[in-house]
Amino acid sequence: MAPDPARLRPREILRFWLPLAATWLMMSVEGPYLAAVIARLPAPEPNLAAFGVSFSVALILEAPVIMLMAAATALVRDRASLASVRRFSLGLSWLVTGAAVVAVLPPVYRVLADRVLDLPPGVARLTHPALVWLLPWPGVIGYRRFYQGVLIRSGQTRRVGYGTGVRLVVMAATAQAGFHLGAGGATVGASALTAGVLAEAVACRWMVAPSVARLRSGPPGPTPGPSQIAIARFYGPLALSAVLTLAIHPMATFFLARAREPVLSMAVFPVVRALVFVFSCLGLSYQEVIIALLGDRWQGRPALARFGTWLGLGAAGGLAAVALTPASRVWFEGVSGLTPELARMALVPTALLVPVPALTVSLSFLRALHVQARRTRPITAATVAEVAVIGAGLWVGIAGLDGVGVVVAAAAILAGRVCSNLVLLAHGGRVPPPAPAR
Repeated sequence: MAPDPARLRPREILRFWLPLAATWLMMSVEGPYLAAVIARLPAPEPNLAAFGVSFSVALILEAPVIMLMAAATALVRDRASLASVRRFSLGLSWLVTGAAVVAVLPPVYRVLADRVLDLPPGVARLTHPALVWLLPWPGVIGYRRFYQGVLIRSGQTRRVGYGTGVRLVVMAATAQAGFHLGAGGATVGASALTAGVLAEAVACRWMVAPSVARLRSGPPGPTPGPSQIAIARFYGPLALSAVLTLAIHPMATFFLARAREPVLSMAVFPVVRALVFVFSCLGLSYQEVIIALLGDRWQGRPALARFGTWLGLGAAGGLAAVALTPASRVWFEGVSGLTPELARMALVPTALLVPVPALTVSLSFLRALHVQARRTRPITAATVAEVAVIGAGLWVGIAGLDGVGVVVAAAAILAGRVCSNLVLLAHGGRVPPPAPAR
């Protein structure tokens, strides 16, 4: 069971949070691992490109279900709410799966590949079978994230981490099998991702069974479960925020291609973002912890705020220890494989992004308060503001000031994250005590 919010201690918060942080860190390994496997198969360049395109399309299709874990953590409290939120989650998962099926239909895919994405013919040919392999991905992610939210609400965060461990093992085994069979690189990557999430979903459903049984055998709750319309009103802004967040990377890439030193900037930008994400994911994983431990009357808020302060300082300090010391050369040249020239180019944007992990912890805390208060529209407003500030910063810095692309992008991302925090802070004083969704 989850700790008592009124008597939270730092040790209990740490024990609750660590498995979720480990889950995010393990997931961050997937992309680099599969890229390394594909790079060692025949025709690595077009296959890497096709895998990147297919994965990006799958992420866009997945976006509407990303926040189901937060929704389940906040809303599932008894038998009635379990049934209502489960029905909504499964319906949404089937919907995104249907959208994925439509996307791979040959006539639709030809429009997507030729007119929307403007893919080279060779890359388009390799991308289609990879997308077919990824068909189950969005729906299975939604199914899994719902049950992960139930696990978190039940205090079983270690089981969330165990499920991700299963996912990584199955993903790696599938990738190695495809490698030794000599399959195409993009197909190997896509099939490994799908096998991993399917295994994780099965493991998660098995591990959540005792928690589900307890909820189903308990009383229905003081109120009926939230209606599907009420859940949709609550969840819609969360889904929209996830979709808008995904727009940041392609928008930045669009501007980088038109910046000064575009090739170098586009080569450095993903490496810098990957390093920053390693430390930022510590804050991203804290959101569900706050939702689960805050308490109906927010009794856990002081303890969670203190822990979050130290977590943000530690995450930003860890990034600074890499970005602002000789360790940066070890990371960028030794681990990431950048040339000395590119490694030097990465220093300034990474230094600019040092505060981002702390700002991410703050953003997770503020979002969690609004989720618990059943007021999710300010979260969308904050995301819109963040995307708008990043877009404006990129346009001014690149089109107006002719700045180096990757440096301008880093400054814009920092400004956007500050802005999203300020928007939620502006709404923070008006957040009412949480009330059951009806």
